[in-house]
Amino acid sequence: MPNPECVIEIESLHTRFGDHVVHCGINLCVYRGEILTLIGGSGSGKTTLLRQMLGLEQPSQGSVKIFGQPRDDMLRNHLKSNIRNRSGVLFQQGALFSALTVFDNVALPLRELHSLSDDLIRELVMIKLDMVAIGAEHADKMPAALSGGMIKRVALARALALDPELLFLDEPTAGLDPELSESFVELILSLRRELNLTIVMVTHDLDTLVALSDRIAVLADQKVIIADTLEQICRFQHPFITSYFKSIRHKIEQNSHSEHSWKTAPMPL
Repeated sequence: MPNPECVIEIESLHTRFGDHVVHCGINLCVYRGEILTLIGGSGSGKTTLLRQMLGLEQPSQGSVKIFGQPRDDMLRNHLKSNIRNRSGVLFQQGALFSALTVFDNVALPLRELHSLSDDLIRELVMIKLDMVAIGAEHADKMPAALSGGMIKRVALARALALDPELLFLDEPTAGLDPELSESFVELILSLRRELNLTIVMVTHDLDTLVALSDRIAVLADQKVIIADTLEQICRFQHPFITSYFKSIRHKIEQNSHSEHSWKTAPMPL
């Protein structure tokens, strides 16, 4: 089989703030169509790495390529615009503009294109709101009138406004109760299938991580110490992983033990 396409490629990335070193030689590939989750302890630099993927911060050394194009080259307007149109971002608190209605928040990226008619923008906005299960009756509401779950969904509709190939999620279920969190996870999985999205996510929530992640990249010791499936990571020996995945590791070991016992048990006569 051909090698999977690397949508985001990070090579020898170093990040320093004064004398403080955050990253030291990070190498990472995000494959097309996968959901990759970044995790790490406080100060491990996962949010900084996400911002570097987004082009909001520059690494001290090394390269970040998006769709094969170095982020450094995106200072040229046509490249910057091209990458921006192919990616969307869901910020942790939604980051809706408080002075704009639900409709206008979602319409904003479409209006920035300066090439769509008002009628087409209206049609596209209502399609995006419908995709995230926000009814038309909420389109004229202000963000202050929305629940936490609705804010997340409207922010997701805005992130999807330009039909991106690549979606960044920063703590997508933070602040949601378990029921809302579960329904939001199901929505992301559904949209991922329908839109063939590649997703990069940062989350502290174990349930969200387990439900969504194809692979997990663990930041520790200023590096990505492993990027693999949940099962493989739970078997990786490192103090942070042992602590973070303690309950999950126990369940996997129990399942493995049960399977081994079943395979080695004598057959009844």
